Amino acid sequence: MTGTSAAQAAGALQAHRPMLLGLAYRLLGSLHDAEDVLQEAYLRWLDVDRESVAEPRRYLSRVVTRLALDRLRTRQAARETYVGPWLPEPVPTGAAEPFGPLDSAELRDSVSVALLHLLERLTPPERAVYVLHTAFALPYAEIGDILDRSAADCRQLHHRAVARIADGRRRFTAGPAEQRRLLDAFLAAARDGDLPRLAELVASDAVSWNDGGGAVRAARNPVHGADRIARFFAGLYGRGRPIEATPAELNGGPALVLRWPDGTRYTLAIAAADGRITDLYLVGNPAKLSRLPG
Repeated sequence: MTGTSAAQAAGALQAHRPMLLGLAYRLLGSLHDAEDVLQEAYLRWLDVDRESVAEPRRYLSRVVTRLALDRLRTRQAARETYVGPWLPEPVPTGAAEPFGPLDSAELRDSVSVALLHLLERLTPPERAVYVLHTAFALPYAEIGDILDRSAADCRQLHHRAVARIADGRRRFTAGPAEQRRLLDAFLAAARDGDLPRLAELVASDAVSWNDGGGAVRAARNPVHGADRIARFFAGLYGRGRPIEATPAELNGGPALVLRWPDGTRYTLAIAAADGRITDLYLVGNPAKLSRLPG
């Protein structure tokens, strides 16, 4: 391949990169893995007869989706060895959005930590159909072309995916402003060690998911219930620990970056409904926080 044709191939991929990176990230919940998928897609794009490709965006979407599905299947087999709950890699958004502007509520919701965590319940084909149809509005016939399935099969997979995550979706109906209010109030109560106030802010059936990946201290099992969550987070701030908390926008929603005196960092995001926090997502695995500023 000549330098000119290689540059043209790179330019074509670059033109669609934000969309493709967003697709791969939504399928995988890991920006690191998503970037690896795009690199592999680029190598395949270099080898293909591009004169025969009528629609590069559709072709590249097919390649990225199939590569991501292969990774999902491999990751599911390896998940049994992961220490503690697995949460998506938090991604800074807003002005530093890596995969195109999140200019609608629907797109912000499709990349939220809460939804990406829910998508882990789905099989790889269900997840692919859900993401392609819900986040990217592709018709079932086009999705079928990407996945080598019939349109009817893809429609059924989507209905099945929606049903499997329906209960979970009801747990994060609050918008960004309400999430920020609850998150700030929760942080203040945790700093004060105010157990009654903490428990009041949290739904009775709330769950705290804590991802340390075995690399930092984190609860290895989900923490269930308002009282246990209140004690858990009050304990984090116990004995006057000077934990620095910086507001951030991660995955299109409000979050906090928490820094311990020894430099250890965690991110905290929440889901909320009916005026109370329903789920908390605490990520401390350093491999997932390398892209955070500071």
